[in-house]
Amino acid sequence: MEDASATVDSANDDGLTEAVQEAGAVELILIRHGESEGNVAATEAREAGVEVIDVPARDADVDLSQTGRAQAKALGTALARTAAKFRPDAVVSSPYARARQTAEIAVETAGWPLQVRTDERLRDRELGTLDRLTRLGVENRYPEEAERREWLGKLYYRPPGGESWADVALRLRSVLAELNNLGMGHRVMLVCHDAVIMLFRYVLEGLSEKELLDLAATEVILNASVTRFVRPSGVGPWTLESFNVADHLTEQGVAVTEHAGDTNARPQ
Repeated sequence: MEDASATVDSANDDGLTEAVQEAGAVELILIRHGESEGNVAATEAREAGVEVIDVPARDADVDLSQTGRAQAKALGTALARTAAKFRPDAVVSSPYARARQTAEIAVETAGWPLQVRTDERLRDRELGTLDRLTRLGVENRYPEEAERREWLGKLYYRPPGGESWADVALRLRSVLAELNNLGMGHRVMLVCHDAVIMLFRYVLEGLSEKELLDLAATEVILNASVTRFVRPSGVGPWTLESFNVADHLTEQGVAVTEHAGDTNARPQ
């Protein structure tokens, strides 16, 4: 782990905006939060074939599970081995409790003298009226929405009161634009959510809708996993250096957990 308001309407042939190309940072380290109590509840609900996920709090306030805390600590132990010149200059987290706790535990364990900042643009996708419902719950309670979601696909479907993946991508383009203000040479660690990491790939790599949804249908972002983008010159397009790496958990005997969202992402 050795090796972080501009306009968005001017894109090159790869689909990358000028704001992203000129961001100035040389490394982005993307971390999915550790396993949360909500992850566990959602998986149990799907496996039990029930309609409603029995989460203990609103989405923003769901804590890490005990396994999630162990994962965050293992992440911090691995980060502590990072050579000083390769350490992040800034750690920014989604304000949601599970992400913020992951960031704080990891930074404290690593012994880094950094304050974890939060940015609401890194929060998980808003599900609106479909919040807390399993796929079965949506199909039974909102059949027209289930049909509309299947027709539009995950990138463009926006549930009532919620967000599409395209909406989240717009948030992330704004985050990347602000990296202009960090200056050259900065490395930034962002602690966020599985959909957010998928959409960072979409934005930074200029993926097509098909490429994004194929990726989402076949890959599960592991809890406390690490994804890295680099560009040593600080300008131009980003290169995906590593994706969804959780070897640091296995090496320390900590459980690797998969809690995927709805993988039926393609328009039907």
